[in-house]
Amino acid sequence: MEFIYGYARVSTQSQELNRQLDLIKEKYTCNELFVEKMSGKKSSRPALDKLKNVVREGDSVVVESWSRLGRSTKDLFELMDFFKAKKVRVVSLKENFDTETPQGRLAVGLFQLVNEFEVELTRQRVNEGLASARARGRIGGRPKISSKKIEHALSLYDTKKYSIKEIKEMTTVSSRTLYRYINIRKKETL
Repeated sequence: MEFIYGYARVSTQSQELNRQLDLIKEKYTCNELFVEKMSGKKSSRPALDKLKNVVREGDSVVVESWSRLGRSTKDLFELMDFFKAKKVRVVSLKENFDTETPQGRLAVGLFQLVNEFEVELTRQRVNEGLASARARGRIGGRPKISSKKIEHALSLYDTKKYSIKEIKEMTTVSSRTLYRYINIRKKETL
């Protein structure tokens, strides 16, 4: 049995969802509506994540416009790939787009080609930048933290007098690095 899910999103708490919801409800009878007030720049959004978890093959997702799914082209392409892989129909009302039509399938194919092209261009630019830096004698990466700093951070941690944040401020050793060394030490003592 096909389920139809509506998805509506606005970027700020002060904005209203009514216009989007009215348009979706006017065109489709949705089994469930997912709504959120959150920036589309964030790829992880609670309502969208929940929608992605509930859709099954043969279901449909209806949005007012593409901009509601994602603000970046990359994010939108990834979502379209996700829905295509799950065999979920996507309908955008504003753009009059439906992945079940020949035009919609063509557009999805073009999305994928453009996405692959963007990925390849980015990879090419990164490799050119790295080669240019190496030619100038730069290796790249983050500078190594001295073993003395790490030992100092670990000794402060062992005293149990300081929080990780305080240790970070005193030693400039990031909390992530400190936790990594704490875990390495634990494994060595096992």
